[in-house]
Amino acid sequence: MAAQLAAASENPWAHLSGLTNAAVEFITSHKFEDISPELLQLTRRCMLDGVSVMLAGTAEPGMVPLLSHVKEQGGTEQARLLGYGDYRLPAPAAALWIGTAGHAMDWDDTQLAEGPGRPYGLLMHPTVPPLAATMALTDMAARAQGRPVDGKQFLTAYSAGFEVGCKIAEAISPDHYMRGFHTSGTIGTFAAAAAAAHLLGLTKDQTARALGMAGSMAAGIRANFGTMTKPMHVGRAAENGVTAALLARHGFTANTEALDGRWGYIAIAGPGGEPALVRDRFGAPHTMLSPGVSIKPYPSGVLTHPSMDALLFLMRDEGLKAEDVESVRLRAGSNVLGPIRFRIAKTELEGKFSFAFLLSAIILRGAAGKQEFTDAFVASPECQDMQQRVETMFDPEIEAMGWDRIRSCVEVTTRDGRVLTRWADENYRGSPHNPLSDEELGGKFKNCAAGLLSEERQQEVLNRVFAFEQEADAASIFDLLRWNDGTATPSH
Repeated sequence: MAAQLAAASENPWAHLSGLTNAAVEFITSHKFEDISPELLQLTRRCMLDGVSVMLAGTAEPGMVPLLSHVKEQGGTEQARLLGYGDYRLPAPAAALWIGTAGHAMDWDDTQLAEGPGRPYGLLMHPTVPPLAATMALTDMAARAQGRPVDGKQFLTAYSAGFEVGCKIAEAISPDHYMRGFHTSGTIGTFAAAAAAAHLLGLTKDQTARALGMAGSMAAGIRANFGTMTKPMHVGRAAENGVTAALLARHGFTANTEALDGRWGYIAIAGPGGEPALVRDRFGAPHTMLSPGVSIKPYPSGVLTHPSMDALLFLMRDEGLKAEDVESVRLRAGSNVLGPIRFRIAKTELEGKFSFAFLLSAIILRGAAGKQEFTDAFVASPECQDMQQRVETMFDPEIEAMGWDRIRSCVEVTTRDGRVLTRWADENYRGSPHNPLSDEELGGKFKNCAAGLLSEERQQEVLNRVFAFEQEADAASIFDLLRWNDGTATPSH
């Protein structure tokens, strides 16, 4: 013990060591055979959820200027754009497009925390960065290896990136997010680099250098929540992860222990982080298995979902219609209210961070999906009027219950003077404790694909993704998700 104390005093950063190497060892050794049947089922479900929100995201307004940008840049035809079939761009640009689309609706899955002091539901969106990177590199990897990337290889690379991102997000201090970093953009860069390194078959040294470059590229601040830039954080994470892996393959150098030590990413971007929490636990178990992942029923922050469901179920149980509602008050702690930026939403992007809008959508439409998250609906007179009648209130008693679950209480005052109360279910829909069924997940995909794919193509996607390990050529995903089944291109 004395020797350990002496060593610690000589090197106060000793506890911030070994994380990079542990991640590299996992990335380079991870095989399809390591994926248990339960993990494989979850991986396919998360992939389906990922491609669902990516497809829907390609039609979002923010993708119009992004498409103009990537087309203007042009370049080597290495990778296809999701939704466009055979239109090709450099792999990093394709990753930017796919990743941004995947977060454009804020409908992608959410990692749950397990370490001490980690706010429940506030780590990262783990699927889109590694999935976008894997998709963008599928054709390049196929050319490099002289044969198509099959479904097993694709799922293995994606699951490697998912796991690495989740473990790094768990290791970094919760202060990282609380200070204003957007974890899906920052830690998502490491997830994308890990997936890209695995798919390209990089060596241990190359993979370590790719993670080192990722550490210098990782970015994203919460000041841009409610704007087109928030989803671009995730697109840039995918783009930068792909770029890092490609540069490493070409011999570009970087610190091979960039997560560790005094000047490493954990110390700089999240002081107080504890790599020891995860250092020996890559894949043991996979975060996707435990504590699990939330697949979102609504295209907004997961912390808002229990409150939305509470209001939805209260109105259904009480037989309330919009005209019966006089006002709504939501009581919650700072973990739920803190990320909310807008008192009244004017645009659908602002609506994702406005309880006034989210609860108004439930009141007015009994739903909050792709059809509700439009600028036209948010700005409509009926929605603007209802938002004025929804308020939030910090509740110290709820705060005192802790942040290990998402807790809130909805109070509805009716026009006839009744006050109806419903507590949010801590085991909210979509959580590992109350997961969406495969049928519900398929329904989400169909909602995302409505107007973009025929019903026949929608069913084909469901059938093939739920058995994706059997695909001989994983690049088939681009053909499956081509807008209007390839008979037309997106209007923008």
